[in-house]
Amino acid sequence: MEIIPAIDIRGGKVVRLYQGDYGKETVYGEDPVAAAVRWQEEGAPRIHVVDLDGARSGQPENLASIKSILDEVDVPVQVGGGIRSLETAEKLLDEGVQRVVFGTAAVRDPDLVAKACAHLGGDAVVVGVDARDGMVAVEGWTEGTSIRAEALVRAMARAGVRRFIFTDISTDSTLRGPNLAAAEALMKVGGGIHVVYSGGIATLKDLVQLDVVGVEGVIVGSALYKGALRLREAVERFSR
Repeated sequence: MEIIPAIDIRGGKVVRLYQGDYGKETVYGEDPVAAAVRWQEEGAPRIHVVDLDGARSGQPENLASIKSILDEVDVPVQVGGGIRSLETAEKLLDEGVQRVVFGTAAVRDPDLVAKACAHLGGDAVVVGVDARDGMVAVEGWTEGTSIRAEALVRAMARAGVRRFIFTDISTDSTLRGPNLAAAEALMKVGGGIHVVYSGGIATLKDLVQLDVVGVEGVIVGSALYKGALRLREAVERFSR
């Protein structure tokens, strides 16, 4: 199981939003590149970067920071936030991003995601499924929908998506522990999909529970920045 550190960028800074609320922001650093280098040095197998400004505007807003991260680290980088066109996805991949994460586009324009899978390959395309109480949220988590997380995963799997990042908004950045029931529900969708979980991670015990569920990876943010979890220790514990 991969332990993947998150770098959420807003206004060029490394931040965390409490339960996705843009009004509840904590700044953890002025330099996203320094954060990326730190996580690489501590053994990160890959780095998860989110352009929070882009998630709301609908187009990448922190490309300079993303490019700088790509220049300074050797581990694979996946990027989400504001990717709503094939051209944007291609541009990021050309810059050296390994995986692009479609979120809002998977709901608003599912045909686009299907085209991206066909054109870019299933290994390069990830769909971010962000849910509050089981229902998908879009536009940087600012708008709810009537779509259940499992239904979106099934639809996107039929479109050719192989990998999903599920974020439980209600636990995100709370350090309350993961929503195991939600993770288990997605794993039951089946069809050979891969699920990466995000939200609420605080301890090694949380990671052990998710490993038992069978997720491919876990994205960790606040627990690392607050010192509740040590990346090197977690990576060594779950490396296979």
